[in-house]
Amino acid sequence: MEDCYVKYAMDVIGGKWKLLIIWTMYQNGVIRFNELQRKVEGISSLMLSKNLKELEKDCLIVRHQYNEIPPRVEYELSELSEKLIVVLESLSNWGYEVYKYKK
Repeated sequence: MEDCYVKYAMDVIGGKWKLLIIWTMYQNGVIRFNELQRKVEGISSLMLSKNLKELEKDCLIVRHQYNEIPPRVEYELSELSEKLIVVLESLSNWGYEVYKYKK
């Protein structure tokens, strides 16, 4: 299948951290790096930085850098990733059902 958009989507959001980062940003709104790292349990600074750069490159997050002393950087979801939230909410509901089923 040349035009497998599910595969393309999974290439963009795949990996251990990207969906958790997006979900955390959705739950918290505009967020700074250190706060995001505290909320995404277990992620290292290096891994968070790498994933944020990839998400920004793929137009899923927007990075705002403020040239002030000390420098301040904030991240927010892009319009494109806001469309992904509907899917993540469904996935969350499904995960809850699976969790209840297995108990």
